[in-house]
Amino acid sequence: MQVSQFFDKNLLNKYNTSGPRYTSYPTALEFHDDFQHDDFIKAIENSQNRELSLYVHIPFCHTLCYYCGCNKVITRHRDKADTYLEYLAKEIALQAPLFKDYKVKQLHWGGGTPSFLTHPQITQLVSLLKEKFDFSDELEMSIEIDPREIEMDLAEHLFSLGFNRLSLGVQDLDLKVQQAINRVQSTEFIGDFITHAKDVGFNSINIDLIYGLPHQTTENFAKTLDKAHEWDVDRISLFSYAHLPSRFAAQRKLRDEWLPNTEEKFALMKLAVETLCNYGYDFIGMDHFAKPNDELAVAQSDGTLHRNFQGYTTKGGCDLLGLGVSSISSIGNSFSQNIKELKQYYQSITEKQHAQVKGVSLTEDDVLRGEVIQELMCNLYLDKKMISDKYNIDFDEYFSEDLPLLETFIQDGLVENHANYIKVEQKARLLIRIICMSFDAYMKKHINQQRFSRVI
Repeated sequence: MQVSQFFDKNLLNKYNTSGPRYTSYPTALEFHDDFQHDDFIKAIENSQNRELSLYVHIPFCHTLCYYCGCNKVITRHRDKADTYLEYLAKEIALQAPLFKDYKVKQLHWGGGTPSFLTHPQITQLVSLLKEKFDFSDELEMSIEIDPREIEMDLAEHLFSLGFNRLSLGVQDLDLKVQQAINRVQSTEFIGDFITHAKDVGFNSINIDLIYGLPHQTTENFAKTLDKAHEWDVDRISLFSYAHLPSRFAAQRKLRDEWLPNTEEKFALMKLAVETLCNYGYDFIGMDHFAKPNDELAVAQSDGTLHRNFQGYTTKGGCDLLGLGVSSISSIGNSFSQNIKELKQYYQSITEKQHAQVKGVSLTEDDVLRGEVIQELMCNLYLDKKMISDKYNIDFDEYFSEDLPLLETFIQDGLVENHANYIKVEQKARLLIRIICMSFDAYMKKHINQQRFSRVI
């Protein structure tokens, strides 16, 4: 792969606007409270899937990272987690019978900080999930970890419970950057923990990195990238920092003058992609990197890569059940989300016997457009004939109002629109979100709203 092709500065500047990350279509902005729990149950009954991916949200963090836009509760009182686990257990007991004929293929814990939980709390939750759901013998179990508040023996404990994938929030290793974002951590400990986790038996370790943070320079970020290579991690998620202080109060602590300007942020992104590709990682989608033998890389090469609320995945054929505060589910032709506030979550579990607050039932048009966007996001290629045959449409006729929106990309050599397929050139990989917006029927009403992050 010729890495230099991704960085035509004129094209990136031209198209560096805001747009959805398309972890779903329609996006969460279209969820509404007319979608009732009965609609959720109906979606389960009508779903063609009988394989399940479970997502469990643990909202607690010990300290506030100023860049973060996730749903979290900042506390150092671990007993708050005991209360949360009580209500989470009630939700699990209420939801599990609805999925009695499903086989769980994937379990992921996110947050917040799942490693906020104590060893006994982690054991308790894993045991409950395995008791209530039917788990596959070939289960993918992953968990997000904050390396600042853990001990080395966490790796053994997680592995003994069946976890086989770890994701560590690293973000940046430079002390000045860490101090600015209120996330000071030990580089030495992170490296030792990764080595220890591999020795214990983990064969897939991911780290998250962010570019565009305060005081980042190409010089100091290069050291972070070099460490990632030295640690020999299997996957790297590289995210652009989205500075939206009007939406996330903590980001107001980050002064504008501390942030890289547009040119500097572009240089950081370019450095990261070039460095990681030169180190032998495959560039997955628009923001992930994986070793060539990793199943993400294999899925991308054979055209089976999928995308959901956790990002790029190989388990796209599964329904997704979200458990816990703010979690999102994707069941059949529906999306739904739980309440975001902790107290209301507890109240809803008690009074309504569920925590669902909003969602959306997909129309035939939503399903069709969702598959078009999914194919482009994951494979940079769309078989128009396959879509026409599957949905019994004439592709060009059905999308007659959308295809002209591709014309500017075609003129710039980023997209080819042929009779039977649409191909996105590799040099447009970083702009794929903007290209996919051409097929988004909801985008017109959001076009002038700052509701999405910028592409670069």
